[in-house]
Amino acid sequence: MTLSYDAVLLIAFGGPTRREEIRPFLARVTKGLPIPPERLEEVAHHYEAVGGSSPLNEITFRQAKALKNVLNDQLPVYVGMRNASPFFSETLKQMADDGIKRALAFILSSHRSEASWERYQKNIADARAELGGAAPEIGYCEGWHDHPLFIECWAEIIGSVFAAIAPKRRNSTPLIFTAHSLPTAMAASSPYVAEVQTTARLIAQSIGHERWTLAYQSRSGRPSDPWLEPDIAKSIRDFAGLGVEDIVVAPMGFVCDHVEVLYDLDIETKKLATGLGMNFLRASCPNDHPTFIGMMASVIEERIKKAEDRG
Repeated sequence: MTLSYDAVLLIAFGGPTRREEIRPFLARVTKGLPIPPERLEEVAHHYEAVGGSSPLNEITFRQAKALKNVLNDQLPVYVGMRNASPFFSETLKQMADDGIKRALAFILSSHRSEASWERYQKNIADARAELGGAAPEIGYCEGWHDHPLFIECWAEIIGSVFAAIAPKRRNSTPLIFTAHSLPTAMAASSPYVAEVQTTARLIAQSIGHERWTLAYQSRSGRPSDPWLEPDIAKSIRDFAGLGVEDIVVAPMGFVCDHVEVLYDLDIETKKLATGLGMNFLRASCPNDHPTFIGMMASVIEERIKKAEDRG
């Protein structure tokens, strides 16, 4: 690989790494938004219920280490977080101090919306402006919601979950794909819903499972505001009404097991499903699964090759 870029930058949301960081983290995330204090306390308790922190940061650094190995150490891999240390400004300064001039950024959001892509790019631009001329240039990888290795990764993970179900019940067991709900107005101005639907369809085709549906989870905001539906809870109740014994949930809108998976699914949704008499099984997120890391490397290498071909 010739080096049209001299580093890779992984871009992630960030999360609190210990109990005392939870409320300052939530204050940063919701700054300027009309979120009632009681709602913030409710979310703070979600973090406390899963151990008082988020594993997102630790998982992201594991992804960075694994990616560096797959790239054969040809490029250093940095991590920058929007809402936790290392913040974008901290990482970009470190890159500048290390002599990095041009980095290729990989956004760790599988489906594109203003919040998950454009806002990250604006945040990076703002952080670069703070550093002035010292900041490295940043290019971006393209989206990867339908990349064959991303689909293969999820197929491998979900396949292992179905292996735990009695063979005679596997084909009839519903598979619910979930992604983060968004305000419908935000979703309408982005490719988010189309990309989510495409990913779900491709995974279902890959594993040859016909009984599947798509639901959304982790909505916030005022109850009166329209968000993407159906909510995961409604889908669970609908299947319970049909007498379903087992239910498999695959949070394919998330790339790592953080609080919106560990609490919203593993605690809240599981409690609902088991209360309705169903066996709840949840597929792990990609985290640092080798096929997922291979996908990241493939996307990065494809982007580098395009840059070299252009110039």
